[in-house]
Amino acid sequence: MPIRAVLWDIDDTLFDYTGADTAGLARHLVEEGLAGRYGTPAEALALWRRLTDRNWERFSAGEVTFEGQRQDRVREFLGAPAMTAAEATAWFGRYVEHYKAAWALFPDALPVLDALAATYRHGVLSNASATIQEPKLRTLGVRDRFEVLVCAVELGVSKPEAAAFLAACEALGLPPGEVVYVGNEPDIDARGARDAGLAAVWLDRDGGRGPAPAGVHRIAGLDRLPELLAADTRFGARSGIR
Repeated sequence: MPIRAVLWDIDDTLFDYTGADTAGLARHLVEEGLAGRYGTPAEALALWRRLTDRNWERFSAGEVTFEGQRQDRVREFLGAPAMTAAEATAWFGRYVEHYKAAWALFPDALPVLDALAATYRHGVLSNASATIQEPKLRTLGVRDRFEVLVCAVELGVSKPEAAAFLAACEALGLPPGEVVYVGNEPDIDARGARDAGLAAVWLDRDGGRGPAPAGVHRIAGLDRLPELLAADTRFGARSGIR
């Protein structure tokens, strides 16, 4: 059956999340007088990301609220367990302002959205919150490119759970076999989409992350996506798309 819609991940797929996070955190640490505390900006970011992942897992498991995982992340990063919720929230808010100032799409994002606009429907499935992703997409000027925006926080289930992918397909009004998911994580995005019955594309911009999961299509850049979707493969030939 032909693919009728592209379901997108946002962070580090269309939006350069790592680039913005690197620049934003580095600037924030300078402003907070902490520039030399964590070594290089890359080392500071690596610690911040580890804490982000660990606390997000706690949130996903229902052990802490969305704001709570942010506050705990700040406390751990600063080594300040006695920091109040208000203080941690304020620190995180200052970081977010620097992060937002560095927001940018990847150079290949708009060209691929333009190239696929007339042929496919488009939606977003993100493991973040709609309160974060909605304004982000509007600021980046692409919110109107997507029919639906489905986010884990509001949905109550996150990738790689099949229920998250199926909810996004339901929002589009399409069976999973008519939807392709494009994301930058081989397991959370690609393997999860494949297991839910969607066609799966892993965007591996840097390479060197090991082989693609079985049944997953791997591309090094979004410029390769139109050709892949048009190929006579699992995605169907161009003449079969309607």
